[in-house]
Amino acid sequence: MNAASARSAADDRWGPYPLVLVGAVLAVTFAVLFDPEWGGFSLGVVMAAGALLRLAGGGRLAVRRKTTDTITLALFGVALMVGSLLLQYPWLMPR
Repeated sequence: MNAASARSAADDRWGPYPLVLVGAVLAVTFAVLFDPEWGGFSLGVVMAAGALLRLAGGGRLAVRRKTTDTITLALFGVALMVGSLLLQYPWLMPR
């Protein structure tokens, strides 16, 4: 195995996690500096996008299964999006 293929294999193992990390930092920064509701929504979108990338085959982590990562990221992403929408538009809250 040469150095280029080893580096490619190591980069492939990370999968969507750098995207989620950078997106989380940007979303939290936006939430702190500008608007907490839309910052939370953007964090949810980033997590849902990470779930889709993981489902599409990104990353080869041996610690967890792809199904576990996808379901976890998707559930947390959707929960953040719903929660931030309920904070932004309180009339959506069930009574």
